[in-house]
Amino acid sequence: MAEKKIFFTNKAPAPKGPYSQAIIHNGLLYLSGQIPVDPASGQLVRGTIEEETESVLDNVRIIAEEAGAGLKDVIKVTCYLADMDDFARFNDVYKKYFSENPPARTTIQAAKLPLDVQVEADAIIALPSN
Repeated sequence: MAEKKIFFTNKAPAPKGPYSQAIIHNGLLYLSGQIPVDPASGQLVRGTIEEETESVLDNVRIIAEEAGAGLKDVIKVTCYLADMDDFARFNDVYKKYFSENPPARTTIQAAKLPLDVQVEADAIIALPSN
């Protein structure tokens, strides 16, 4: 059985609790939920659903790239919205990041997200073979 490997990059927000930023196992990168945090300052990005979504997806992109992959390698995303009424506006931003061959996705409304953010997303990414 292949071992799991903890993955961490200083270019993305550090975990705020007892969890790993990401795990590599069997050629897949499993990202923990990303919320809108500016990686440079560590501060929450408070703004519109569009601004918070951009921040979240930028963090997903950064972690993927630091692990040697890209958004084209994302195979599954789970998105959590504080308000499903924001779905269309969220989707407008999301489709800019995944414009071709988008990954599988689940989007749900969560009763409450960490630190009262409007959006959170986790992802599973296929790491290219070397």
